[in-house]
Amino acid sequence: MAALEVPDYLVPRPPMPADPAALAAFDALFEEVEASQGKLVDYRLELPIWQFLAYLADTRDVLLHGSGNPAIAEFEPRKSDDVNEFGDRRAVYAASDALWAMYFAILDREHQPMSLINSSVRIEGDDGSLTAPYYFFSISETARAARAFRAGTVYLLPRETFEQQAPLSLDGRRIHLAHWASPLPVRPLARFTIRPDDFPLLDAIRGHDDESTFARARANPDGFPWLEE
Repeated sequence: MAALEVPDYLVPRPPMPADPAALAAFDALFEEVEASQGKLVDYRLELPIWQFLAYLADTRDVLLHGSGNPAIAEFEPRKSDDVNEFGDRRAVYAASDALWAMYFAILDREHQPMSLINSSVRIEGDDGSLTAPYYFFSISETARAARAFRAGTVYLLPRETFEQQAPLSLDGRRIHLAHWASPLPVRPLARFTIRPDDFPLLDAIRGHDDESTFARARANPDGFPWLEE
């Protein structure tokens, strides 16, 4: 298989644990999660919570949604505002990637205006296999300078009614986005409190100038992530 050339603006997911004892601990806690009936789960493992949530996204039939609202009993489809057709419709949106959901959970959009540019992708190799996730995270530079982060909530959702966004092309490679949508309401399986220091890529969140960035986006809608040359 030819070596994959990953754009340098994409950040890889930090290493995941492979120790059987760690994975057994994750499996045991997931049994508790399944019985929580949508309630807040007390995360008490020594391993970082992002690794547990990433393990569930990788191995279980679940999706994740990050929010600043800690008390959502049921997610209702809402009209989104997105540059692509998949994300510009009335739906419940969720991610098959933990770090992407955590990013949305920790942004303090209630107190600090900001625009977001972000993605979570896996790149398909010649043999059809997928890489580990890569990310792009950016918020308005004014919000990044203000450290507009706060504690939030990541919800664990059942996957049954969701469909995944179709793969896209990047430099001749198929890329798979961790972006899913459900046209129906969804009740969460469980919820977790997430703090900024739980997010392992906090320092990798970029800042962008809203006016110039969105001028480039209007000029070239397919030019994600619209970086300055």
